[in-house]
Amino acid sequence: MEVTRRDLLKLLVVAASAGIGPRALEAAEAPERLLGFEPLGNVTLLHVTDSHATLLPVFFREPDTLLGVGDERGKPPYVTGTALLRAYNFQPGTAEAYAHTHLDFSALASRFGRMGGYAHLATLVKRARAERPGRTLLLDGGDALQGSATSLWSRGEDMLRATNALGVEVFTAHWEFVYGIERVKELFGDRERRGLFNGDFVAQNVAEAGWDDPVFRPYTIREVGGVRVGVIGQAFPYTPIAHPRRFVPDLTFGIKEDRIQALIGELRDDKRVDLVVLLSHNGVSVDLKLASRVRGLDVILGGHTHDGLPTPIVVGTTLVVNSGSHGKFLSRLDLDVRGRRVAGHRYRLIPVLSRFIPEDPEMARLIRELRAPHEAKLGERLAVSDSLLYRRGNFNGSFDELILDALLKRGNAQVAFSPGFRWGITIVPGQEITLEDVYTHTALTYANTWVRELTGAEIQHIMEDVADNLFHPDPYYRQGGDMVRMGGLTYAIDPGKPMGRRIQEIRVGGRPLDPARRYTATGWASIGEADGPPAWDVVADHLRDVKRVRIDPRPRVKVL
Repeated sequence: MEVTRRDLLKLLVVAASAGIGPRALEAAEAPERLLGFEPLGNVTLLHVTDSHATLLPVFFREPDTLLGVGDERGKPPYVTGTALLRAYNFQPGTAEAYAHTHLDFSALASRFGRMGGYAHLATLVKRARAERPGRTLLLDGGDALQGSATSLWSRGEDMLRATNALGVEVFTAHWEFVYGIERVKELFGDRERRGLFNGDFVAQNVAEAGWDDPVFRPYTIREVGGVRVGVIGQAFPYTPIAHPRRFVPDLTFGIKEDRIQALIGELRDDKRVDLVVLLSHNGVSVDLKLASRVRGLDVILGGHTHDGLPTPIVVGTTLVVNSGSHGKFLSRLDLDVRGRRVAGHRYRLIPVLSRFIPEDPEMARLIRELRAPHEAKLGERLAVSDSLLYRRGNFNGSFDELILDALLKRGNAQVAFSPGFRWGITIVPGQEITLEDVYTHTALTYANTWVRELTGAEIQHIMEDVADNLFHPDPYYRQGGDMVRMGGLTYAIDPGKPMGRRIQEIRVGGRPLDPARRYTATGWASIGEADGPPAWDVVADHLRDVKRVRIDPRPRVKVL
């Protein structure tokens, strides 16, 4: 189904007939302006990433704090709020401001509505394919099969069916591996066999430990608009470290920069490709460093850190693209490829404003089919929120505080830990919180909670370790994500300090942390063993008890 100018004008007429005011009509005009794209060249790369099983449109607030280190400070993607508006010449109160920043989020959410949804995303994909027959390639950077109750319960199959229906042609992975390597092979195949995925799964950096034999095909070659396009896959390099090792036993991952360089040479010299693309789940800072160190790479389509780049970052001759998360955006990169090089490009990070983009009927039917057996359970109303609840940002968000409150209460603990995951939707004031909403923040295969005693020194060491992962000056030593969320304490952090000296002024219950004292601590999603109830049960029970949620600002973290 193609979205035409006539479709969008019909929306304006419907809005007017419904008595919607001028500001809403101005909002309705936004898709026409944002979807307009003058084609260029012979290749169109369409890219989605990090949808985290978000089949339906959602609210998702972008971060208010995203700190760069050293030379990164103050440069994209490490800009938020008004600094981001200035960097990209966006006006406050516009659809772009709503899609890319946290500013006036509740008001703009009311004006522009939810974003994403695979039925609306499918409409945009079909429109691009209709405009550019034979010239498009749709790629997914991973983290598509985790993040919802239905994907957890189906072990990723519901999202794989949606991915196939969307027509994704090339895929790489990260959170998909938490279903275990055998399930990944069932869904995506390996270097010898195909799985349930209709397209090509590529991951050059996954190998058998000790033998270094590749598990998956390292690349695929596609003919697009008469151009031979080589796509190298780069799965998340730190999968065995960031998640329990049991999911990928006897496998190695890593960045493998030298192998990427060798594959580029193989594609260009032996396979005679015209364009080389890296489909990456490294995270944007790793991609930028990688682009500065390898030669012959034309495009990096990146994910993992959920950064939505309104324009590509150019490193030498490499275009680095990151396409946000939760289905909020579809990247379109048109390339004019001549003489085996990129002679020109045109790009847009398209906001998927679901209120104003029609659903694709076929995808909408599939989504209803996938969700129908679970609707009653998912729709259980647990509480109403009086506050804006969100997760995304370097430090504690208000939904994180809700999770921490639930953990502290159940564990009768003094200190609580919750991972700095970048996935998890936003709840606007006045919205009912359903069981499904809880799962969007907790749906993973190792969600069990734990309670144990930790010394003050151990608590500080955990915090320092996570901070080093986030703020290490060398991007190759970062694993993505945000700072571990802490409940029951306050602290100061100096991101520019070295390991062991970043975390300062820790206070538990208002008193200075005692390194020798033993504190009752609780948490969830540990890479070690945990046998407490899963986090979704703990949070849901807490919400059933409180009925209404109000999270006032908590000055928990001071950035030095």
